[in-house]
Amino acid sequence: MKRSRRTKIIATLGPASDSPEMIAKLFHAGADVFRLNMSHLPREKLPEKIEVIRTIEREAKRPIAILVDLQGPKLRLGAFAEGAAQIGNGATFVLDSDPTPGDAARVFLPHPEILQALEPGHTIIIDDGKLRLTVTEVGEGRAVTRVEVGGRISNRKGVSLPNTVIPVAAMTEKDRGDLEAGLNAGADWIAVSFVQRPEDMAEVKKICAGRALVMAKIEKPQALSRLDEIIEISDGIMVARGDLGVEMPLEQVPGVQKRITRGARRQGKPVVVATQMLESMITAPVPTRAEVSDVATAVYEGADAVMLSAESASGGFPIEAISMMSRIAEQVEKDALYWTILTAQRSEPDATASDAIAAAAHQMVDALGLTCIMAWTSSGSTALRLARSRPNATVIALTPRRETARRLAMVWGTHPIVTNDASDVDDMAFRAGKFAVRERFAEVGDRIIVVAGVPFGTPGATNLVRIAFVTREHAAKA
Repeated sequence: MKRSRRTKIIATLGPASDSPEMIAKLFHAGADVFRLNMSHLPREKLPEKIEVIRTIEREAKRPIAILVDLQGPKLRLGAFAEGAAQIGNGATFVLDSDPTPGDAARVFLPHPEILQALEPGHTIIIDDGKLRLTVTEVGEGRAVTRVEVGGRISNRKGVSLPNTVIPVAAMTEKDRGDLEAGLNAGADWIAVSFVQRPEDMAEVKKICAGRALVMAKIEKPQALSRLDEIIEISDGIMVARGDLGVEMPLEQVPGVQKRITRGARRQGKPVVVATQMLESMITAPVPTRAEVSDVATAVYEGADAVMLSAESASGGFPIEAISMMSRIAEQVEKDALYWTILTAQRSEPDATASDAIAAAAHQMVDALGLTCIMAWTSSGSTALRLARSRPNATVIALTPRRETARRLAMVWGTHPIVTNDASDVDDMAFRAGKFAVRERFAEVGDRIIVVAGVPFGTPGATNLVRIAFVTREHAAKA
């Protein structure tokens, strides 16, 4: 199945997309990756959901990536004596370690690590930004705050701390269990919530041990101070704009999105733009004009993938949302300005043979007007290097490893195919031509670029680039 766009689409599964029939419809409408959100999906249902996706994959004969999104720690207030209280602007309000039910003057905060980390001047956000406090004084087991934005405060509301680096691991015990279940069930990508520092990613990568790639969700402002380090240790990055918008001024989020997107592209790591992209399509069959522009902006910036959350998980129009997102991406990619922007943002290749080969292939595409690059790859690194420079050609990744093909379904402009490894250089070139015709990326008489590493099957050894002609023999064997 050939997609007519290079930007990938991630669909979150939920009550609106629970049946195998609906999941299949979402795939055929344009979903390349399915996200399983462990904040809502019971762990015991994870293998069943993954098997449904694998069945669709076998029927469609196209690799599908599965992203398991860990919930991360949830910081919440304690309870109030009357279930809620009203606090006014300018009032003093105390967060403390006393489990007694709270009132309009104080409440229990069942996170001693937060009380230890808070300092005067730090901001505390409650209930997704509805209330805002500023710390004025800290003591043993308590923090005194001034109410900047007051209102109704009730039991177990979420707490966000945009200025405070919290000594809390990105993974809870629930996350550890969900992670192991995801790995055992065959997840391709693991998304890590609450990332504040590169050490959070190192812990998850150690547990995964190569069984899945690991994506850092950038949703905490604290992560921005060490962004390049987090990108370097991660296999991919997600711009989680909803949570960022709660913990930092909304007007700063677009600039942060561009910074994260460009930082990930510079290091050759897949980057996903997520949250509220077509939010109105939860209840309406068409999006707003502003939402269309928002999706288009992410595509213009060269994001590897754009993601739907509630739109496909619990909305009333999941198929329409996928189709709309696909059409937006297709239209942007036809715009000459799109390629001007991508070219202007292109990074200089690293001083390695693999990057030099990728840069040469890109130049050949531009000089000869070619439509596809046939990349033989075992680990997927060859395809990632080629995609990093955003060539105006599809990267057809030929790999003997099914798990590699699935992981590459997340990557911009990459069309993965599972096949036996090449036996020699002639076999490599001939089968590349055959697959180019079979997948309808080339016709008889066209030229294609073939990129590989010799000896075959050696991960990370890209050292060969070759131009080949597509012949009638390729077409006959396709």
